[in-house]
Formats: sequence, structure tokens, C-alpha cells
Amino acid sequence: MINRARTIKLMAACASLTLVAAACGSDTDDAATEAPAASEAPAATDAPTATAGDAPMTTDVPMATDAPMATDAPMTTGGDGATAAAAMEPSGPLCADVPADGEGSFAGMTNDTAATAASNNPLLSTLVTAVDAAGLVDTLNSDGPFTIFAPTNDAFAAIPPADLEAVLADTDQLTSILTYHVIAGEELSSTELAEMGSATTVNGADLTFETAADGSLLVNGQATVGCADIQTANATVHIIDTVLMP
Repeated sequence: MINRARTIKLMAACASLTLVAAACGSDTDDAATEAPAASEAPAATDAPTATAGDAPMTTDVPMATDAPMATDAPMTTGGDGATAAAAMEPSGPLCADVPADGEGSFAGMTNDTAATAASNNPLLSTLVTAVDAAGLVDTLNSDGPFTIFAPTNDAFAAIPPADLEAVLADTDQLTSILTYHVIAGEELSSTELAEMGSATTVNGADLTFETAADGSLLVNGQATVGCADIQTANATVHIIDTVLMP
């Protein structure tokens, strides 16, 4: 009787263990089968690969050389190259006495050096005689540049005849007077002279400049520039109404 009771208890215990084991096994199997295998996840290689070849090439960007070159801009060396003095037109009441055409005209004088240009201008015939007497023709026809104050025939006529003849006969005095009318090394316009106020001549003495009430240029306070800014091949010439004395 006792043995049978033990047998029943053992059988019951085994049945319980069997159920527990079955339950555990079922849970384990379910967990194993329900969880997706790591190998079933999408492989990393399935994603699009970011290769350099798929991206737009940097060479597709417009090159800097496509921009206009600096040389396309207008060059600063353009123009006719004339100096500021050469760009000024002759002006003044005595300009009306200069021939309108021919070698003695404003246009004709631009082709000749100073002494030659003066020889073609009837307004300056006495000056030409004085320059020749002083032996300064070659000097005034040299490269220069010069700024020249040229007295008219009337300016020389204002000197008493005996005094003029004496000056023309005295080469040293004549040279001193004529070189007092020349500034070497520069071609100066009437505007530049007025701004400077004074300048040293070939003679070694200075000339002074000021603007008169009528706008004309005064030299040494006594000679008026009657025709300013005449261009020759090597000089800027200003015709004056008085002979300057050092």
C-alpha cells in the first residue's frame, strides 16, 4: 500500500517535470524561431555606396579662365600721347597775327624746331635776326625741350633804334638778353607758369609770372603774353609784347 502511494507520487512528479521541460523547450524554440536571424538583416552593402565617381566632378564647375582676362580692359596707354602743354590750344589777341596756313601757321610750326618755326612767322622776323646775330640758331633747333618767350617785331621796335643797333652789335649782351627769354629742360604751358610763379632761365636769372585781371599771363610784371601755348617740335612758345631785360 505504501509502495503504491510512492509510485503514484513519483509518476506525478515526472509528469510535472515533463510538462515544465516541454514548456521551457517550447518557449526556447519559439524565441529562437521568432527572432530574425542577424544574417537576415539587410546587408550593409545593399545601401547605395557613396563613391567619388557618383558625385558630380569638380571639373564641371566653370574654370577661372572662363572669366574675361584683365587684358580685355582698355589700356591706360591709349590716346595720342600728347603732353598737357601740347593739348592746349594757342590763345590770346596776338594769335590773330599768326598766319592761318603754311609753315608759319600754328599747324606748320608744330613740325619745325623753335628757330626754324620762328623764321617762318612774319610776326617774329626781328627776333630771328637777333637769334642769328647771337649764334643761337643751332641751340634753339636742338632737342630741347624749351619754354620760349618770343618778343614780337613791335616789341623790338619799342627799343630806341640806336640802343637796338648797339645791342645787336654786342654778341655777349645780345646773348644775355635772348637767353633770358628761354627756360631749358621743360615745355611749360601758360597755366603751369602761373602756378609756378617763377622759373630760372638759361641766362641764370629768374622770371616771375602772374595772372592779370583779364586772364592773360604777365612776365616780370611788364610783358604780357599775347599768344600763349604755341607748339613747335621742341618747344612751347609764348609770344610777348615787350623785350625782357635781365
